[in-house]
Amino acid sequence: MKLTKTATTIHPEDMNRRQLAGFVLILGALTAFSSMSIDMYLPAFPQIARDLGIPLGMVQLSISAFLYGSAAGQLFYGPLADRWGRRMPLLMGLSLYVASTIGCACVQTGEGLLFWRVVMAVGGGAGMVISRAVVRDLYDTAEAARMFSLLMLVMGAAPILAPIAGGQLLLITGWRGIFVFLGVFGLLSLCAVALGLPESLPKERRIRRSFTEMIAVYGHLLRNRQYLRYAIALGCIAGVNFSYISGAPFVFIELHGVSPQHFGLFFGANACGLIGASQINRRLLRRFTPRRILDIAFTINAAAAVLLTIAGITGTGGFPAQVALIFVCICMTGLLYPNVTALAMAPFDKAAGSASALLGTIQYTLGATAGALVGMFHNGTAIPMTATMAFCGVLGLCAVRSKRG
Repeated sequence: MKLTKTATTIHPEDMNRRQLAGFVLILGALTAFSSMSIDMYLPAFPQIARDLGIPLGMVQLSISAFLYGSAAGQLFYGPLADRWGRRMPLLMGLSLYVASTIGCACVQTGEGLLFWRVVMAVGGGAGMVISRAVVRDLYDTAEAARMFSLLMLVMGAAPILAPIAGGQLLLITGWRGIFVFLGVFGLLSLCAVALGLPESLPKERRIRRSFTEMIAVYGHLLRNRQYLRYAIALGCIAGVNFSYISGAPFVFIELHGVSPQHFGLFFGANACGLIGASQINRRLLRRFTPRRILDIAFTINAAAAVLLTIAGITGTGGFPAQVALIFVCICMTGLLYPNVTALAMAPFDKAAGSASALLGTIQYTLGATAGALVGMFHNGTAIPMTATMAFCGVLGLCAVRSKRG
C-alpha cells in the first residue's frame, strides 16, 4: 500500500501479513463501536419500553441521544488526538465507554437510559475519530479510500452479528445483559489498543493549540467548501442509515410481525450487502476516481429511497418491495462511506484529528436528527422512516453535485 510521505511511528509496509491483519482488525473494531452500540439492542426495543414503562418512541430517541453524544464527544477528541497523539485519548475514551455500559445495564427510568446512552456515546466517539485520523496519518487519498473499504469488512460484521446476538441474549439474559456484553466488547478493545496499536502520530508532528486556536481550526474547516460539502454528504448518508435503524424495529417487528430473533436475519442481510458493496468499491477504485463512484452511488441511493417512500405510501409490492429497496439503499452506503470520508480528509495532514472530529460531529448530528424525526413523527406506519430516508438521500446527492468551491 502507498503511504503519504510523512514520518510516522508505524508503517504498514513494514508489517508482515499477520501484523497488518491485527492492525486492520483493531481499527475495524474501533469504527464498529457505533454499530455495536446501536444494532445490538434494537431487537430489545419493545421489551425495554415495557420494562421501564415508557413509550416506544422514547426508546427510539435513545438512538438519537447516542448519536448526539457521539457528535459532541468527537469534537473533544480531535484536538486532543492532534496534541497528545492517537493512543492516549483513545484509551481514555474506551475506559469511559466501559464504565457507561454498567450505567446502561442498571437504569430504572427512561431518562436514565437517555443519560447513560449519551455518556456511552462520548466514550465510544474516541474510536471513531481516531481510527479515521490513523488512516489519514498513513495513506494518500485513493489508498485511504481502499483502507476505509477494508475496515468495513470488520465494521460491517457488527450489523450482521449484533442484532442476532442481541436477539439471543434477549432470550437468555434480557435487555440488560446486552449492555453487559457491550461492556465486555469495550474492555477487549481497550486491551487490544493498549497492547497492539502503535502510535501513528510522532511527537514532531503534534500540534499544541489553545482553546481559541482549536475553535479557529474548526472555523477554518467549516469555511472550506469542499470539506463542508463532503461532510454534509456524509451526514446525509448517516441520515439514511439511522432513519432505517430507528424505524426498522417497529416496521419489521411490530408492523410486519417479524420476531425479534428473525429480525436479526433481515438486518444482517442488509449488512452483508453493505460489506459486499464496500469490497466492490476497492476494485472499482482501480478504474475510477472516488468522486466518480460517489456520483453514481448517490444517484442510485436517492432513487431507491424515493421509490421506497412511494411503495410505502401506495402499498405497491407490499413488504417484499420495501425489503428490496431498503437493501439497495444500504448497499449503496457501502460505496458512499469510504469515498466521502477519503475525499473529505484528503486536504488535511497536520490537522487530521480535528478534521476527523468535525467530520464525525456533522455526520452524527445529521444522522441523529434524522433518527429523531422518525421517532417524533411515529404514526403507526412506515412513512416516517421511508420519507426521512428519501429526504436524506436526495439532500446528499445535491450536496455532492453542488458547484465546486
